[in-house]
Amino acid sequence: MAKRSQPAWSSDKMSDTPRLKLFNSLTRKKEIFIPKNGNKVHWYSCGPTVYDASHMGHARSYITFDILRRVLKDYFHYDVEYVMNITDIDDKIIKRARQLHLFEEYVKTATDKQIVQKDIILALGDLKKDIEQMDPDKKVMTLKAIEKLTSISQLIEGSSLDDIKLALNEIKDPLGAYLDTLNSEDVPDNSIFESLPRFWESNFHSNMSSLNILPPDKLSRVSEYVPETIAYIETIIKNGYAYESNGSVYFDVAAFDSQPIHHYAKLVPEAYGDSKSLQDGEGDLTTSAVNEKRSPNDFALWKKSKKGEPWWDSPWGKGRPGWHIECSVMASCILGQTLDIHTGGIDLKFPHHDNEIAQAEAYYNNEEWVRYFLHSGHLTISGCKMSKSLKNFITIEDALKNNTSRQLRLAFLLHSWKDTLDYSESTMESAMACEKLLNEFFLNVKNVTRRNYVDKLAIGYSKWLASEIELSKKFSLCKLNVHAALCDNIDTKAVLEAIRECISACNVYLRDCTSSAINHMLLLDIAKYITEILKVFGIKTADEIGFPVSEGNSSNDVETIVTPYLNILSDFRDSVRAIARSIGSKDILILCDKLRDETLPDNGVRLEDADGKPTAIKFVGREAILREKKAKAKAEADKLAEKEKKKKEQDQARAKKEELKKIHPKDLFKLETDKYSEFDENGLPTIDSQGNKISKGLTKKLQKIQSTHAAQHKEYLESIDKI
Repeated sequence: MAKRSQPAWSSDKMSDTPRLKLFNSLTRKKEIFIPKNGNKVHWYSCGPTVYDASHMGHARSYITFDILRRVLKDYFHYDVEYVMNITDIDDKIIKRARQLHLFEEYVKTATDKQIVQKDIILALGDLKKDIEQMDPDKKVMTLKAIEKLTSISQLIEGSSLDDIKLALNEIKDPLGAYLDTLNSEDVPDNSIFESLPRFWESNFHSNMSSLNILPPDKLSRVSEYVPETIAYIETIIKNGYAYESNGSVYFDVAAFDSQPIHHYAKLVPEAYGDSKSLQDGEGDLTTSAVNEKRSPNDFALWKKSKKGEPWWDSPWGKGRPGWHIECSVMASCILGQTLDIHTGGIDLKFPHHDNEIAQAEAYYNNEEWVRYFLHSGHLTISGCKMSKSLKNFITIEDALKNNTSRQLRLAFLLHSWKDTLDYSESTMESAMACEKLLNEFFLNVKNVTRRNYVDKLAIGYSKWLASEIELSKKFSLCKLNVHAALCDNIDTKAVLEAIRECISACNVYLRDCTSSAINHMLLLDIAKYITEILKVFGIKTADEIGFPVSEGNSSNDVETIVTPYLNILSDFRDSVRAIARSIGSKDILILCDKLRDETLPDNGVRLEDADGKPTAIKFVGREAILREKKAKAKAEADKLAEKEKKKKEQDQARAKKEELKKIHPKDLFKLETDKYSEFDENGLPTIDSQGNKISKGLTKKLQKIQSTHAAQHKEYLESIDKI
């Protein structure tokens, strides 16, 4: 008898599963993400130029890239090597450091009030130059500075020298700028240009930590890569793409662009030849470069240092790196000749990033230095561009006084990372509403699972009802939608929408279930999954589910320890309330309410009574409850104020109506001189204020109004007669 053969087997055709796509500025469309070396991702991000406080524009870029980095690393499990630079040699830094140094020296040595007053007047003259040619924003800022300088100047006569020196701090920037025009060459010490960026770099790192932004795997400072920069420039010259002129070195755009494998301005080809952008990219201290360049399109790789500027020795004389070359050198030194990802703000696309690409490709003589260029969108403040002159320049420290780090991150997550984000009251209200939705869900799940999860584990394995099966399907759909959204250019807004829909389904399930029938295991699985996604996004979470009780603590230890005692207390209170109701004791009920409304909230616990169900226990945290109370009090105060406003308006309208009754019907329309100019013997308008005759239709309408008023006027006269 022949042996039975094993039947043939075939797999189903693989479905089209989503693959990660990123919006690549080099192609201006979404591209499938394929790192050059398997799972390894070489990522370089443009860091800050450290000469002042970090602001919300910085937060826009660095929170955005932190989210993208965490998703690639913790969700898609790429091996990411993330490098960021600190620009500590730059025209802005040099000017700022020099002006601050000259100002501080001036204040120390000032001994004559008249000389100080004279200098302020001269500084005023500098500010007023070309003011009519300034753009509107700069003009507003300059006019305010002029007003301040004028005010300080007028105070000098009646003030002591010590008081004057204190007052000068209010005009530090314009006075320092004036002193810089006189004494910029008198700052020979390089250390003066080191202390300012070191201070603001420290401030930047502190701000990033406050926003829960991961530190880079490697950090590079321009000042530490000067020898490498010189060697890099020498190679570009050797390759025929740069030239020395008067102690500076310039990139030869035409020579580079003429080669078949090279293309200048890959990111923004339409900006080729944009002289204003190119000049802005060269820096404030570049003055004579036009005569040194072969073409206006060429840009500095190495700048000859003038007196009063930091310098390093080079084959071309004393000088310093140009702005654009810095990133090309540091990224190449650390990550090699190909970057998988390069990130930066959208305002850096041209000329900075286009020049970076050209320099690196000229150095390696290759045609692909960056594979994916990702640019974060602009940040506006209440619909306007961020500007100090408009007083909407918000530092990160100030932003964190109004909202938590979690709320700021949620605001970013609710918007596309590549589009403009408007930082406004409505944006933050949306973020706080999202936070509340998430937090209440976690608190509800904790409340229904804490009593059953440990002691009655088997209840989670009871036969599923139709409601559990339906909720499980929605949970599976949520996970599919989250994955698809993350694959689609890391669409965090769509992710949060999928999570919101899942939470809504859970809330309906909780509403329709009795406490004894709730499937705690299913709810806990959903809560754990959502917590994990939020953690991937860089939101601080508790050890198992939800947000930490304390803002600075991600541990659930306190909640774990205290919860059994809260359960006992809550059950005891429920029993006491039941007895109090049965015997009609209001005093006992008042004490129970005080425990719920005052005692426990002061210790971070919220109790929620529900008819026919055990009291819900929510470990919210004292700070959160205080914020809730404050918000509730404000809402009630606003509601009361609105009510009083409406009452006042009604009283005013009533009083106006009563006052109007006193007017004789013939004089009623004569009060409306803005509408009518001539009237008949009965007081009806015949000619309007524009000299036009009143139409028959309007006359009939006015007669009706006059007739109604006549009746009201009669009532008024009768009421007087009764008195």
